[in-house]
Amino acid sequence: MAAKKMVPPNKSCLKRQRQAAKANAANRSARSAIRTSLGIVRKAKTKEEALKEVPRLYSMLDKAAVKRRAGFNKNRASNYKSKVGKLLNKLGA
Repeated sequence: MAAKKMVPPNKSCLKRQRQAAKANAANRSARSAIRTSLGIVRKAKTKEEALKEVPRLYSMLDKAAVKRRAGFNKNRASNYKSKVGKLLNKLGA
């Protein structure tokens, strides 16, 4: 059973719905881009291949943390960077 769409009772509720929809779209886009980039790094066969994608991934993580996108804060972004660093070390060995 699908939920029925309700008409908001006032203007502030309408605005909140618009803001939430916009934030959801931005979060979905950021999360997808980060996951795609992380997948490229994980699937890389050589360290050189992975290093091509790492700056882009780090940039996206930092931006997501600053803008609080996709549930990222500075600690979560740092955790992801640490995991990527460990992956790179494994590829280099």
